[in-house]
Order: sequence, then C-alpha cells, then structure tokens
Amino acid sequence: MLSKNNLTKINDWLWEISLGYRTDMRVPARIYATEKMLGEIFRDRSLEQLINVSTLPGIQKYAIAMPDIHEGYGFPIGGVAAIDAESGIISPGGIGYDINCGVRLLVSELTAKDIESKKKDLAKTIYKEVPSGVGKGGILDLRDKEMDMVLQNGAQRMVEIGYGNPEDLKHIESEGRIEQASAMLVSSRAKARGSDQLGTMGAGNHFVEVETVEEIFDRTEADRLGIFEGQAMVLIHTGSRGLGHQIATDYIKIMLAAAKKYGIVLADKELACAPFKSPEGQNYFKAMCAGANFAWANRQLITHEVRQAWKKVFGNGGNLNILYDAAHNIAKVENYKISGKGKTVVMHRKGATRAFPGQPVIIPGSMGTGSYLLIGLEKSLEESFGSSCHGAGRRMSRHQAKREISGSGLKQKLESEGVAIAAGSISGIAEEAPLAYKDINEVVDVVHNAGIAKKVARMKPLAVIKG
Repeated sequence: MLSKNNLTKINDWLWEISLGYRTDMRVPARIYATEKMLGEIFRDRSLEQLINVSTLPGIQKYAIAMPDIHEGYGFPIGGVAAIDAESGIISPGGIGYDINCGVRLLVSELTAKDIESKKKDLAKTIYKEVPSGVGKGGILDLRDKEMDMVLQNGAQRMVEIGYGNPEDLKHIESEGRIEQASAMLVSSRAKARGSDQLGTMGAGNHFVEVETVEEIFDRTEADRLGIFEGQAMVLIHTGSRGLGHQIATDYIKIMLAAAKKYGIVLADKELACAPFKSPEGQNYFKAMCAGANFAWANRQLITHEVRQAWKKVFGNGGNLNILYDAAHNIAKVENYKISGKGKTVVMHRKGATRAFPGQPVIIPGSMGTGSYLLIGLEKSLEESFGSSCHGAGRRMSRHQAKREISGSGLKQKLESEGVAIAAGSISGIAEEAPLAYKDINEVVDVVHNAGIAKKVARMKPLAVIKG
C-alpha cells in the first residue's frame, strides 16, 4: 500500500514516486505539496490514480499532481500529463466531464467602498440575470446551425451577435476558440442538452462572486495588470454544462472499445483512451474542442448578463473589463523542449490551469475564503508543462459536507462577516463550505514557492451568487 515512505522528497514543495514503485509505470509521478498536506492527500485514491496516469502510452517526463489534488474520474483532479502527440493517447478521463470548466475575472474602476451600500442589491440582481441551478435555461435557445456556429467559434460567436466586444477576446485563453473543433462530431443528444444552457451557471461548485482586492504582493505586476487595493471585481466559475458532460459520456464508451481494439492495457478502465492520431482519438479531440468552445461562449454570455446587472445597480459607473479567462479541464496541443529536443504533446489538464510565463493565473478559493491572482513564471515550462493548481481542492465529498455542515449556519456566518449571499439552495451552500476544502493559502503558497507562478494579489468576497 502506498505510503509516505514511497515518496522521495525533492524539496519542501515537491515529492516523487519513482519508477520502481510499480513495474507498469512509464515515468515517475510527482506531487507538489508540503509535508503537512500529504496527510490529507493520502486519505483518498488520488495518488494511486496519479500512478495509473504514469502508465499511459506516450506520457513524457512525469505524471504531475498539483497541491489541490483529490480523487477524480480516471485522472485525479489536479492531474497534469503531457502525452506524445505522435505515439501517445488521448483520454477523456484526463479532461473530465465538465469540459473547460474554468474561471473568468472581470475588473472594475469601482472600489469596495463604492459598492458597499448596494452589494445586497447587486447580488440579487446578478442572481436574477444569470440563470443558475440544475436544469435552468438561459436567454438563448440554440438549434441546428446556430448551435453549430457556437461549437465552432465559441466566445467569438457571442461577440459577433452582440454579447461583448472584440477587445474581450484578447483576454481569453485561445481567444475563446479552439480552431480544431468539429460540431459534426458532437452528438444530437449533447446538443439538445446544451440548447438552452448558454449564459447559465449551473450548480455544484459553480458561482459568480463579487470580490475586492485585499492585499497586493507584487506591485509591479499589479500595476501592469491594472490592479489596485480595494478594487471591485467579479469572478465567474462555470463550464460547458450538460453539453460537455454528454460529450464525455459519449466518447468514454467509444474509448473503452478503442482501448481493446488498439491493444492498450489500462491500469484503470476509467483511463479509457485511444491513440491521439487514430480516428477515435481525433474524433474525441475535435468534439472536446467544440465543448471547450461552448464553455467559453457560456462564460461570455454570463459576462454580458453580469454587465447588465452591474449597469442596473450602478448605472454607467464602473465598466467591467475582462482581465483573463482560463480553462481548467481541457486537452491542448502544445510544444515543449524535452530531453533537449522540441516535442509536440497533447497536454491533459484536469483541475489544473495553464500558467505560461506572464499569463494571469486565477485561483478561486472555497466559498467565503477569497481567491488569488498569480502570474505564470518561466520555471513552469520546465517543471510543470506550463501548469498550475486551479483551486483549493476538496477535502470532503459533497455528501459528507452536507452531513457535517449547516448551510443555513454558514450563510448566517458569511452575512455577519459582510458577505452578501444569493443562492437557490441551502444544501448547495454547505457543499462549498470552507471546511469542505483545503486551505487556499497553503495551496497557493506551494505554487508560489515552487516557482511555477508568483502571487500578485489576494481577493476577498463581498457577495456570492450560487445556484
């Protein structure tokens, strides 16, 4: 059984499980964490899942776990793997069901003082403008060609039809569109599930949060990004909704058969995969890209809705501009230098965010604990394939959180601390309680101290809007 004795300490922030632990490992497994954090990590199967990832054909250098690691489907959440694009595979378990679940940070010229007297009204107005909860439909009903245009063009399509401006696209990862997407490879069932879900938040850990900059760590970077203490911001966290979930469901079935067809031995059937260059691999990749485009379109329409709410409450005061939008669950074709040679890989990031040098990295915490803005560093390209953590990381399942935490009690506590709450479900509040998550400060400190990304600012919540 895996224990701390099987880990080699590389430094205070990085540990390694060597090839000798299991004969089927193709590369070592690396974990970014402090010694203190390892105790919680060993409570679930996440490290066993990481070792399983290390057995995948074509994996390069090492399988990586970010400090927010916890058990997921196939890959652990917080898992990162670079797979050779020529000889390796692609696995839906390395992307997840919520394709391109991600975050978008909007910044304002207003301050916390400017909005203090109106934050309850703002929370209620955003709640009305942004549909949330399971099964809630949005303002658009996409059919046939219009749905296909969204799947092909993502956030760019939303801007074309009036939900945003061209400047928005410059501040979105991949400019809100992956060109390899194919709407034809998305099933009619997936399209039907997504037909009325654009501009909707969903449930679970998805939210819209009004925040303020509480502390600045790097004044130079903050100035470059236009960030100042006391600034009012909005953080949007959601993904591809039912459409992305159905794409994953459809292709996992296909991948299970494909793995047998191509003679791939799986350490876990949840890692079902196909060679990236195979018809099955290419079909999934192009459908996944379409799901990612849908998620960017979703966050773009939600941005429009939040801007509408902002205008209703504050009039023409304080525009909301996009600082950055980053994907969490995605596979992308990228190039890295490996063993001194350039190599094209399929980057699997599941519950991990890109952290390229100079790029904003947005790390939301649990409800009410605050969030962080970081900047990616050069070291990330060498050590983590340009990747960082994506959040605090769960330490309790949603069911356990509901059993042990009072949603109404948490709501009262947050409101007593000056955080306005607008939510459709008290139990949903309990699921996202700070006790259900790791300490966001410890998680971010690991990434910062490891030199993957550096802290720029910490934000605290003023209002939380959930399904």
